[in-house]
Amino acid sequence: MRILLAEDDVTIASQVKTLLTAEGRVVDVAHDGEEAGFLGSTEPYDMIILDLGLPTRDGISILKEWRAEGIETPILILTARDGWSDRVDGLDAGADDYMTKPFHMPELAARVRAMLRRKSGRTNPLFEKDNVAFDTRNAKVTLGGVPVDLTSQEVAVLSYLIHNAGRLISRTELSEHIYEYDGDRDSNTIAVFITRLRKKLGPELIQTIRGRGYMVDAA
Repeated sequence: MRILLAEDDVTIASQVKTLLTAEGRVVDVAHDGEEAGFLGSTEPYDMIILDLGLPTRDGISILKEWRAEGIETPILILTARDGWSDRVDGLDAGADDYMTKPFHMPELAARVRAMLRRKSGRTNPLFEKDNVAFDTRNAKVTLGGVPVDLTSQEVAVLSYLIHNAGRLISRTELSEHIYEYDGDRDSNTIAVFITRLRKKLGPELIQTIRGRGYMVDAA
């Protein structure tokens, strides 16, 4: 699952990216409002974490612009503004959730997980099918109860397919959600990751729809 983190504090941005990456997310970081506005308008994110006090452009104006453009990506506001009116303004502008600084990293991670589950229509953080279990809270995978070691990119592919279980996903869409903005997006490598996942988790979990893409059946 790919997330845009719009945060001008370099230390906070680094800590949040490290936290979310450890849970199998792909994170693009924007340190000013212009970059955040551009990336949010042009890239297919699964979620956006938006600081209101960004340089060059205010977060509220960016949020309103995204919603006016029809962008429905779930947005979590993260800001030092702790007045109730600021929270109301952010939520009324189209935000889905709100956190004030300072905050606890585990709470942020939990809110991100909850928002991603709601986006995918899932309420249970644990996905289980064909003897495979994937815990979206920590990106841990087991096969028959035995932990399976996956690379970060294998986790990213599996996570996206599971969060979109029951829907056909093309190679292009997968490549757009498992690489960072400046990453080398090669949709041909998707087949390699799928092959590796099948070797580790068995051939039944991930279906290939020839010429169209891949799908994991809903649990």
